Amino acid sequence: MCAEHKPAATRRTNSRPRFDPEALFPSERPTTPRTRTRRLRATGRLAALLGWGAFSCSIQVPLMALPGWMHLRWPRVFWRGVCRIMGMKVRVLGKPAATSTAARKRRPVIYVVNHTSWMDIAVLGSIMPTIFISKDEVRHWPLVGILTKLGSTLYVTRTPQTASAEISEISARLREGYDITFFPEGTTSDGAGVLPFLSSLFAIAKPPRTAASAPDEDAPRPLVQPVSLVYDQLEGLPTGRNRRSSVFSWYGDMEFGPHFKELSAWRAMRASVMFHAPLDPETFPTRKKLAAEAQAIIASGSETLRQQRLPHSS
Repeated sequence: MCAEHKPAATRRTNSRPRFDPEALFPSERPTTPRTRTRRLRATGRLAALLGWGAFSCSIQVPLMALPGWMHLRWPRVFWRGVCRIMGMKVRVLGKPAATSTAARKRRPVIYVVNHTSWMDIAVLGSIMPTIFISKDEVRHWPLVGILTKLGSTLYVTRTPQTASAEISEISARLREGYDITFFPEGTTSDGAGVLPFLSSLFAIAKPPRTAASAPDEDAPRPLVQPVSLVYDQLEGLPTGRNRRSSVFSWYGDMEFGPHFKELSAWRAMRASVMFHAPLDPETFPTRKKLAAEAQAIIASGSETLRQQRLPHSS
């Protein structure tokens, strides 16, 4: 009897599951109760911010026309309101070097901070009265521009043509006893580390001197206090690198609308701010040395916060 002929074995052409991009990554995600809640939360927060900003304008604009410190008092209330609306809890480690008006007048303080998001200003502004220095284009950004104007922000272009005038304006504020906060990275990062510091604005604390120039007796003698800022909790859980860069950080060519929608959709988050020991610029030979020391301190503190190596505190 002739043996039954079996076909030669062949490789299966359908051994792998079929890849359907539309099924796995639909262009329109299905609406669920969770997504509806997130959208409502984001929409509600946007409306609340606009309303809070409009109300604050009616208070802050008259205050800015008055002499004295009152125009810096309300921004602190304003930024606290912004953090509350966004569900942002702020944990403070250490304390600002300027703890009283008298201390500020004796020796003003320049706070230098790492920069990852537009929320950095709200977080820092909720802790202390200070004047922020920001790049000029920020004033034209939607929503953020309005918020920073309410906070008495100074805008700089950081071009060689305007640098001298801008430093003179900032120095004048220091002479008046105000504290200054700026972000020496010059831009925002993804939150995974600290970008190299630009030393140009450190000329405020360490003005260049030549053999022919006499020391200016009226020049402010500020302290420089490094500050590390990290967004370390999301919904009560530690923030990993992916969440930090995709939720909190606003950098590169990211559009503000999608970023704000993602950030404001989360229920609760936390920023940790670590104040380091202040530096005396007079103990550094150049402003570049001062900038390098501040960068090293801030980078180390930021890494400590990212790694959650500190005991929990509220």
